[in-house]
Amino acid sequence: MPPLIAITRAIPLRGAADAPSDPAAPPPPVIRGASVRMAPALPQLSRAQLLEFVRGADAVVSMFHDRVDAEFLAAAGPQLKGVCNFAVGFDNIDLGACRERGVIVTNTPDAVTEGTANMSWALLLAAARRLCEGDRFVRSGRFEHEGNTFPTGWLGRHLTGQVLHIVGAGRIGRAVALRAQAFGMRVVYTARSRHLDFEQAPIAARRVELEEGLRMADVVSIHTPLTPETRHLISAARLAMMKPEAILINTSRGPTVDEAALAAALRSRRIWAAGLDVFEHEPRVHPDLLTLDNVVLTPHIGSGERHWREEMSRIACENAAAIVSGRPAPNAVG
Repeated sequence: MPPLIAITRAIPLRGAADAPSDPAAPPPPVIRGASVRMAPALPQLSRAQLLEFVRGADAVVSMFHDRVDAEFLAAAGPQLKGVCNFAVGFDNIDLGACRERGVIVTNTPDAVTEGTANMSWALLLAAARRLCEGDRFVRSGRFEHEGNTFPTGWLGRHLTGQVLHIVGAGRIGRAVALRAQAFGMRVVYTARSRHLDFEQAPIAARRVELEEGLRMADVVSIHTPLTPETRHLISAARLAMMKPEAILINTSRGPTVDEAALAAALRSRRIWAAGLDVFEHEPRVHPDLLTLDNVVLTPHIGSGERHWREEMSRIACENAAAIVSGRPAPNAVG
């Protein structure tokens, strides 16, 4: 029997039809020398279904929402050789448990960079210019009946000459900083170590401590992995350090921000606005955020540009194919 690769949710494939006959259950990829089993796109597998689905797999292509722990590994079975996360982050995976069982863990590091950086800027611009609020105003019929309150109404925040604080100086943070050059923004960054690629032209950023950057920034954009140290990195106390005109953007992992504290800061207008693509208890969103006009909310779609999702599929499948054939995995982590 060929080795089995289990993919826990349908993935987009380059060259596949944009509108397959059943979008929820497209055909699985063809991986030479392996048998492939792929779950449908919808609905997402329950925990019990997930554990049953991975049973007998030699490699699993997992999603960021799949908790890969000792229970998961035991359910898959002793033949499991690798878990290939369909994401750049891997906080959903117990690396220690995988090491104990000799299970290789991989991710898709480069394929999420451009799409997520674009999403960060989409959220930033939408928050700064009150885009979603204006959309609701037009759709409700109020624009037709009330007209445009020019020149005093619908005033947003300007960006030229303002300070962008990048928290987490990885690939995505750098891509966001590069885009800031087009808007004439000044960049500062916070990271555990110096990153000369941030400090050199064209970004020419200055490294700052987190609290210093929060106090001086007009926009704060979070790009850190989720670790015990970064959980609630943006707390009530740190939100209080920010300018009243500041905008907070998060496209990293939801728990890096204390969501209840953020909702309170937005409601009291302690900060101007926020843009969130990730949530602390995803897919549940703090109910207070849902009532606020000064926050833009998207359903964790940061890497959701077709080209780059197809690239993530290619990388994940290459990792899985390498593992089951005994070759070194291109993107092993941990």
